[in-house]
Amino acid sequence: MQDPYAERMNATETRAATGLALVFAFRMLGMFMVLPVLATYGMDLEGATPALIGLAIGAYGLTQATLQIPFGVLSDRIGRLPVIYFGLLVFAAGAALAATSDSIWGVIVGRILQGAGAISAAVMALLSDLTREQHRTKAMAMIGMSIGLSFALAMVLGPLITRAFGLSGLFWMTTGMALLGMLIIAWVPKADARQQHRESIVARQALGVTLRHAQLLRLDLGIFVLHAILMASFVALPLALVEQGGLPKEDHWWVYLGALVIGFVSMVPFIIYGEKKRQMKRVLVGSVALLLVCELYFSLLATGLWSLVLGMVLFFTAFNLLEASLPSLVSKVAPAGGKGTAMGVYSTSQFFGAALGGMLGGWLFQQGGLGWVFMGCAGLCLIWLLAALSMREPPYVTSMRLPLQAGYEAGAVQRLLALEGVTDAILVPEESAVYVKLDSQLTGRDALEQALRGEASGAVVAPS
Repeated sequence: MQDPYAERMNATETRAATGLALVFAFRMLGMFMVLPVLATYGMDLEGATPALIGLAIGAYGLTQATLQIPFGVLSDRIGRLPVIYFGLLVFAAGAALAATSDSIWGVIVGRILQGAGAISAAVMALLSDLTREQHRTKAMAMIGMSIGLSFALAMVLGPLITRAFGLSGLFWMTTGMALLGMLIIAWVPKADARQQHRESIVARQALGVTLRHAQLLRLDLGIFVLHAILMASFVALPLALVEQGGLPKEDHWWVYLGALVIGFVSMVPFIIYGEKKRQMKRVLVGSVALLLVCELYFSLLATGLWSLVLGMVLFFTAFNLLEASLPSLVSKVAPAGGKGTAMGVYSTSQFFGAALGGMLGGWLFQQGGLGWVFMGCAGLCLIWLLAALSMREPPYVTSMRLPLQAGYEAGAVQRLLALEGVTDAILVPEESAVYVKLDSQLTGRDALEQALRGEASGAVVAPS
């Protein structure tokens, strides 16, 4: 029998994954293109202060964090497409409001409205509806890559577009990308039915367990701090390049491009080492320590252009490494059938961190200048480092969802847990499926399916 996991995605799955990855990419571009330019160009807005600039940078995170899970639940009830279309329209309206505003408060309200277009959970659920179980991880990886690529492009395109068209032109381009996202959604295949997959949605049954899980809470703290530091640092770094580095704001793009590219290449060997040698805790702790060193370096030693460039290369090496490894750790640590819920809480923590980071960075700059911002970020890093040191080495397991034939439910979980390498399993009757966490080096899918059918040592146990 041909292994279904060896098959390629069919045309519908490829079209769905490609289209939804593009929607994510355009939306994230719109979110992040303002990050490297708002601190410098935003001071020309009426009523602008450093504290309000910081609020504008992080404001989208408030509504994004608050609404993404409710919008996901709403999409279960009324359908994915209405929620996604509405979210993109709200996002476009927020960008248009910011584009037409001459005051900092107009930009802040526009950013808050952008965040209210919180469609991440609904898009991921639609992807789950449109892909088979054996290809879902691959499709979600495509979306993950699109998010990473869009962040890198945003750091480079933001300064270039703002240089050519101004801050309002940047927001108008963001509006256009949101409307283009609506056209792409119209091109994405329609799902025949909504299917509940606990690995890609927030399941209310798993929420309490997730919120009490000490290891997951450490990772949630990590992504909260990481994005708080990112937003706070970008209140200060563009200004540092101008004031201490003497680099005109129109030329910042090459610094971000170089730092991101070198940082991405530099982090790859550490990811490989952590996964191959099963030393992800060591990689995580080392990355947080490097981030702490970077913030102290920015505060105490980086006083010229090339010293700032060096610091940013190290900063993005640590940031890219943490941004790539944290979701993988959440997937490893989450209980069977709980990855979707764990990722929902994780994403909410990320956006709350972004909101706090922008506001904290702006307030610290207004109170004490660049040094205060970097020292505040260092303090957050220290808190995270202490939490990371106390975490356990994560289990090196993967998640798998297996359909369960009628009649074999009794004892299914016990049969799976008896296999070497299986660390967790849960039966979900409403899906007629079992979710399993396993070490794929010790147990394969064939052995799991045999155990579910009651087969052992060549014997077959028929359903009663």
